[in-house]
Amino acid sequence: MLGNMQNLYETVKKAQNVVQVEAVRVQKELSAAEFDGYCEGELIKATLSGNQQPVRIEITEAAMELGPEELSGLVTEAYKDAHQKSVLAMKERMSNLAQSLGMPQG
Repeated sequence: MLGNMQNLYETVKKAQNVVQVEAVRVQKELSAAEFDGYCEGELIKATLSGNQQPVRIEITEAAMELGPEELSGLVTEAYKDAHQKSVLAMKERMSNLAQSLGMPQG
């Protein structure tokens, strides 16, 4: 009985290590990935990493000619688009990781 418990403990410990290593790998992939978001008319492009860190904002000359309120709205729209794409990619990768490890889908 005690031997079985020890084997179970070792199996669980190995599984935890595999999950941890794979989770770190996925996080590295996400931090290196970039996702572009655009406002309507593509006057602004926002780029975020896969872990939702801002990378850059590109503003066209045409957008610069708009007033500050409209420009602010377009930047926000582009940022939200990039954020949505980044979050979706993160969820997909984490779901794929869970599935590959035989874990239940959340």
